[in-house]
Amino acid sequence: MGERAVPRYSRIVAELRQRIEAGELAPGDRVPSTREITRQWGVAMATASKVLAELRQEGLVKAVPGVGTVVAAPSRPARAAARPAGAAARPQGPSDGTAPLALGRIVATAVAVADAEGLAAVSMRRVAADLGVAPMSLYRHVADKDDLLTRMMDGVMARHPLPAEPPPGWREAVELAAHRLWELFRRHPWLAPALSMTRPQIIASALPYSEWMLATLVKHGLDEQSAFTAHLTLLNYARGVAVNLEAEREAEAHSGLDSEEWMDHQEPRLHEVLDTGRFPALARLATAGYDFDLDALFEFGLQRLLDGLAALLDPAPAPGG
Repeated sequence: MGERAVPRYSRIVAELRQRIEAGELAPGDRVPSTREITRQWGVAMATASKVLAELRQEGLVKAVPGVGTVVAAPSRPARAAARPAGAAARPQGPSDGTAPLALGRIVATAVAVADAEGLAAVSMRRVAADLGVAPMSLYRHVADKDDLLTRMMDGVMARHPLPAEPPPGWREAVELAAHRLWELFRRHPWLAPALSMTRPQIIASALPYSEWMLATLVKHGLDEQSAFTAHLTLLNYARGVAVNLEAEREAEAHSGLDSEEWMDHQEPRLHEVLDTGRFPALARLATAGYDFDLDALFEFGLQRLLDGLAALLDPAPAPGG
């Protein structure tokens, strides 16, 4: 009971805090990334993100663009005493050894924050703080937060281009593009909810994906209107499944429970309802167990959508053939 009362992320935070305070992890040393935390402690990505966010709030670690999350240098008591309580530290500029501020650094820093803590954590003030500059200095490079977000999406998609030549078959080509998009959503959970279907942002690096899908489907027999509708249907399907990634991360950050722990808490109530006998099919499923897996869910739905497209693209066999 007592062990379960402590959220899993808190136990990992305590372990990493002890390693930092003992000097096992010295200032400037990289701390385990979110992926390393998921692998070492067997927790969800959202739990790993919560761990790093907690350590960052405690001032034990900091994000360094192009490097990752490292142990922060200990604060200097003398300087802290000289600064009025609640006053922010003076932003450090190029004289502290960092590279001059440039658009690429701004975007990379914003992406690092979003990857680690979610899109809600990204603000002009936060990005400026991580870069050690004044917030107003960012506006020489980006117009506003919406502009920054568009550049973030453009940047992450540009790093994962489609192949120069698509596979010859329509299904293989569409499947490859859909899997590439899903991998992007998996790698950057904030990307799916950031993309708008009704007010699409102009993202230069996303246009090759649309061109790939449109050209493939038209080449294999669809008219352009139907081909683009099919493309949007597949895009929105992948996006719709992927928005759960960011939503789960936010839910875990607020509750301190990963999805498995949350389900454990709901199980008594679920069985209370199922034991009424009103839902026999669901009761059998609950007894057998169901392995909920977003990757498997995405793949199942994708294949069914492709089966539906096949009815339009693959010629029906001749009668008696």
